[in-house]
Amino acid sequence: MRTSTVRRRLLAATALLPVLALAACGSDPKPTAAAGPGGQAVSAAAEDLVSGVKKSDTAAALLPADVKAAGTVRFGSSIGTPPSAFYADQATKKAAGLDIDFADAVAKVLGLTVQREEAAFETILPALGSGKYDVGTGNFGVTEARLKTIDFVTYIDDGQGFAVKKDNTSVQPVTDLVQLCGLTIGTGAGTTFETTLNAKKNVCTDAGRKPYEVKAFSDNGATLTSLQQGRVDILMSTINGLRYQASQEASGTRFLGEFHRLDVGFAFKKGSPLTPAFQAAVNELIKDGTYERILKKWGVTDSAVKESLISPPEHK
Repeated sequence: MRTSTVRRRLLAATALLPVLALAACGSDPKPTAAAGPGGQAVSAAAEDLVSGVKKSDTAAALLPADVKAAGTVRFGSSIGTPPSAFYADQATKKAAGLDIDFADAVAKVLGLTVQREEAAFETILPALGSGKYDVGTGNFGVTEARLKTIDFVTYIDDGQGFAVKKDNTSVQPVTDLVQLCGLTIGTGAGTTFETTLNAKKNVCTDAGRKPYEVKAFSDNGATLTSLQQGRVDILMSTINGLRYQASQEASGTRFLGEFHRLDVGFAFKKGSPLTPAFQAAVNELIKDGTYERILKKWGVTDSAVKESLISPPEHK
């Protein structure tokens, strides 16, 4: 990648930071726009819901002996945009977000210390198989293809959605991919969105229409910039992420709606002995109310699950 391109992407991402202020807690919190350039927006990132979480001896007893003895768990985490995971403070590079809170809370329940390493989204699942990480986070959706090599412990229900520029009124909510024929779609590299789009390209030719084009980006800022600059017509990404993005005035986007719901979970290599302990920990958080408080903090209460499951089948 050329230096000038990297610099443009960094500038575009930096320009959005002042408006990425998160919702304060409330009965039904919604992401709110930030104050002006000189003001201080209220940020959910400052609210600590994790430090008070208590260890559960019952859940911790399910940990493998080596992990229990080490007292640490290695996370490979994709740090991108709110509300899943992002840097609330660029100076300190302290990660915040839904994924971060749930990972830290589960570790507290299990009496473990988190060792977190940022990694590109598309590299995390392969790295689990090699043993580089114990757990992966990155809003990983549970799909049939991933279940062949990955085990999941679910903690929210999110999925696939679409967004366009705010002034684009020609594209309506997408219920069938044939509606995308002739358009250029921007999405994340290595995601379920890229897989879904590439697997269904034939829908347009089968209908006698011009195929859609898929452009995959490893950088979230570059994906949004490509839409703002007109290099793609529509974005496909997470429901929660696109809904949050559209709530920020500076993004200039409009959320089109949900396309396909998916369970989202902590990712492990197939057969990992950690899954029973993580499942018990998530269910403990649901039971003691911490789970609901974290969802409210990030404005995603409609993503709640009743219980955590280990590697459930993909939603159809």
